[in-house]
Amino acid sequence: VQLQASGGGLVQAGGSLRLSCAASGSISSINLVRWYRQIPGKERELVATITSGASTNYADSAKGRFTISRDNAKNTVYLQMNSLNPEDTAVYYCNVECVYSRGRWSGPGNFWGQGTLVTVSS
Repeated sequence: VQLQASGGGLVQAGGSLRLSCAASGSISSINLVRWYRQIPGKERELVATITSGASTNYADSAKGRFTISRDNAKNTVYLQMNSLNPEDTAVYYCNVECVYSRGRWSGPGNFWGQGTLVTVSS
């Protein structure tokens, strides 16, 4: 299973970005997907979560500004980020809990994307 995170970049304060996390490989189902972010020197912070049933949860810092969504047909999860501010500057990572197969074996797995950098200028 591979996760490809994309969509990061440089944006001015008040702007928007949409991050994508595309999963590929022998995936039977994607259960839980989380977006985290990490500022250098700080702990990784959970930003948003979406379940297989599309229930969502957000960190207080993301509520009202970020929206997590998923396209099951494409095995892709998105994080729409609006009203960005410099405090949102971080590397954003997607994390996926899924059921996948390897040869005859099938079972649960937890995978991380490579991270995508979001920089918000003031």
